[in-house]
Amino acid sequence: MSTIRLTMAQALVAALAAQKTVVGGRTLPLFAGVWAIFGHGNVAGLGEALHGARDILPTLRAHNEQAMAHSAIAFAKASRRRRMMAVTSSIGPGATNMVTAAAVAHVNRLPLLLLPGDVFAGRRPDPVLQQIEDFGDGTVSANDCFRPVSRYFDRITRPEQIIPAFERAMQVLTDPSECGPVTLALCQDVQTEAYDYPESFFAERIWQPRRTRPDEQELAQAVALLKGAKRPLVVAGGGTLYSEAEGELARFCLAHGIPSAETQAGKSALPHDNPLNLGAIGVTGTGAANDAAKHADVVLAVGTRLQDFTTGSRALFADPECRIIGLNTQGFDAGKHGAQPLVADAKAALAELEAALAGWKAPAGWSAQVQASRDAWLETAARYTAMSNQALPSDAQVVGAVQRQSRASDVVLCAAGGLPGELHKLWQAGAPGGYHMEYGYSCMGYEIAGGLGAKLADPAREVFVMVGDGSYLMMNSEIATSVMLGVKLTIVVLDNRGFGCINRLQNATGGASFNNLLRDTRHETLPEIDFAAHAGAMGAISRKVAGLAELETALAEARGHDRTSVIVIDTDPLISTDAGGHWWEVAVPAVSVRDEVKAARKRYDGALAARDN
Repeated sequence: MSTIRLTMAQALVAALAAQKTVVGGRTLPLFAGVWAIFGHGNVAGLGEALHGARDILPTLRAHNEQAMAHSAIAFAKASRRRRMMAVTSSIGPGATNMVTAAAVAHVNRLPLLLLPGDVFAGRRPDPVLQQIEDFGDGTVSANDCFRPVSRYFDRITRPEQIIPAFERAMQVLTDPSECGPVTLALCQDVQTEAYDYPESFFAERIWQPRRTRPDEQELAQAVALLKGAKRPLVVAGGGTLYSEAEGELARFCLAHGIPSAETQAGKSALPHDNPLNLGAIGVTGTGAANDAAKHADVVLAVGTRLQDFTTGSRALFADPECRIIGLNTQGFDAGKHGAQPLVADAKAALAELEAALAGWKAPAGWSAQVQASRDAWLETAARYTAMSNQALPSDAQVVGAVQRQSRASDVVLCAAGGLPGELHKLWQAGAPGGYHMEYGYSCMGYEIAGGLGAKLADPAREVFVMVGDGSYLMMNSEIATSVMLGVKLTIVVLDNRGFGCINRLQNATGGASFNNLLRDTRHETLPEIDFAAHAGAMGAISRKVAGLAELETALAEARGHDRTSVIVIDTDPLISTDAGGHWWEVAVPAVSVRDEVKAARKRYDGALAARDN
């Protein structure tokens, strides 16, 4: 057996560079690059190895470790899990900064390879700088924080261990059912130790998604349920897009006259103008989709986790006889809510379902009912997004302005606060992947870093990042990274002076406005933050606009700019789209001195009774 003598870090980097995939008939590196912020725990080992491979495995530097990982996650999401990136940090705060991002990848079932530095395996300098010591367990380091938010975790304490660990990591990262974050904690002395590695470890390997076909019995049971349905509904989740099954979904719905609703992750699987697309479902859903869900007797849930925002905290599918078919690559998700599982790849299973249902269509009366509901919702939504000259526009009106300046190929990206609800209901997605929302973990701070990753994945598409002032203040450093890398974004900052979304929720549950809007916090002086000046200081083209008309002008100009633009607009923190939507279970105090809380608790108890009975 031929061998090559390398350090463990050099071997890992060479193995990363050897992994390939095929996209659109082209063979491409599976790992598009490695995000890196170096410290004493990775600069001498992994840093030296990455420098040696910089021409075949690009190394990208950012300004925050969590943001680097968010960019890598967004890259994988925009690439439909066909390509991915790795992220490395030093031991200590650099590593623990990435734990939040690992949770984002875990919840959203996205591939992310984390390579944090770790303690010395030999323990001679023990405790090393930044080492967290467990008083009762000498094997624990700060990187153990990654265990609950990793699909696979390993600590490399000998150089040869990287061989089986890397093989297992690749299986997890590329398997549609297991896909999620992998953490390989790299002991810093082991990174630099040499070993005679077999040449086979560096052989090129092409990874393509496994397309599991449905079990014959599960398929037959699903077909029987659908053939017996009077009011069938599809719920398209993120797995539809990950599987590249949007074409199969469109053909399936058209062939059988079944309307489709979309989760946050599944939005854009069908274009907005598809007549069978009822739009968003659930807590932030359209009136059309939620009305269909209320009456549906069979729901085909395609690639969705059926979390509480999708199901209205299990109250949305109101027909007591309603049956769910859980089409998912992961059995854990396929069986949720007592569903009839259909464990399979969405693309493969939808094609087989369509063939098995040949000649069958949903009742014409159901199709007419949902079509009328869709038409009524479109008229309603248009009123919320229409142009206005009011001094403080609503988030919905800003969404409308961005929509009017967008093209079908553009991407709108967001993550947290009130904007995801407005966008879910109101944004009209043109092409698959044109709606990029991180709402599985709803992670504030994802937006700008995520926009960077999405643009790296598909440079030809314009990326519009919509972000509130609260999220902007949490993480904005990657504006500078986007300028540095020449990765152009258009960022719209909606400044409502605080956390407007949670303030509205606080009020809805009977609470007084408290500690969310800046004016309701303990303060000596209210800050007057100049977001445009701040963004400009990081190299962006920036401006503050006075209203919607000026916003649209600025958006049109930004399309022609050669670098990142940041456009700031003041908005009203109290207004949201009150049409559509559904109840969401947020527990209300059973005892309070506030009459508003008592009234909210009464409403809460009534909603629980309605759901549970």
